[in-house]
Amino acid sequence: MAHIDGLTAPYALARYRDGEQVRLGLVAGDRIRPLSADDLGAADLNAFLATADWARLERLAADGDAGGWMPVADVMLTAPVEPRQVLQAGANYREHVIQLVAAGLTQDGSRTPEEARAFAAEMMDKRAAHGDPYFFIGLPACVVGDDVDLALPPYSAVHDWELELAIVIGAPAFRVSREEALAHVAGYTIVNDITTRDLVFRKDMKEIGTDWYRAKNAPGFLPTGPFLVPAQFVDVDAATVELKLNGETKQNGSTSDLLFGVAALISGASETMPLLPGDILLTGSPAGNGQHWKRFLQDGDVMTGSITGLGTQTVRCIAEQDAS
Repeated sequence: MAHIDGLTAPYALARYRDGEQVRLGLVAGDRIRPLSADDLGAADLNAFLATADWARLERLAADGDAGGWMPVADVMLTAPVEPRQVLQAGANYREHVIQLVAAGLTQDGSRTPEEARAFAAEMMDKRAAHGDPYFFIGLPACVVGDDVDLALPPYSAVHDWELELAIVIGAPAFRVSREEALAHVAGYTIVNDITTRDLVFRKDMKEIGTDWYRAKNAPGFLPTGPFLVPAQFVDVDAATVELKLNGETKQNGSTSDLLFGVAALISGASETMPLLPGDILLTGSPAGNGQHWKRFLQDGDVMTGSITGLGTQTVRCIAEQDAS
């Protein structure tokens, strides 16, 4: 049921279903064991992440004789985090933005594709040199795991994928500098930021601009996990971000293409609102979305998303059933 493909860390955290309950677990190799409050030294996952005593979990992971270990393949994993806030970085991969503008996802349709690419490239280079990260917010209720199928709402035929590296906040961060920011990272996970393309821009009043609420916040639109990997085991400067649709590679980028890296994103986001333990901050998505391929999600599609060291996420798409 669950899988550990691509998980290279000696241990990680996961949450799994135990009947009607969801339990926190420690993953080591191909096994998982439940974690109690006594094991964590904290009341729950977010309380643990606030101080993140990873050495405590490392000792438990090394204790192969302890009771409670189960094969990961025998459990149903769900989202490994319980964020109170979800922040998302927009337009943060240089080539991704260039592709989207060239594909016509823009308010200005007067440019040829070549002119659009040149315009977008110049804009991204100026932004990287002199600009600031661009953020919007998502709904924590949209965060789900591999155990939940992605129901495609019938009001659109252009639901798209955006595989992203997600930062999991540890110690609270409020107005921290870039130099201080990495000390507030507990770990990383995978998020597929599903987007309904024809709802991104308001058609009734273009002056309003983007409508991220309707475009990105349908039920299950933030498939997350399957693992929360401690920060010390992840090379966020050169991680490969790959999404396959029905076995065919659609996205294959590197975090080296980020306009604003992890430290810049945390510093920028924390200027406005404190980031809390367990919150997730999505870093943006590389090139290769459905908008580029002119192919959007359909009933029966299966997406597999992997990021170096973080494992592999599987998302199964189904047509949303009419409640009537």
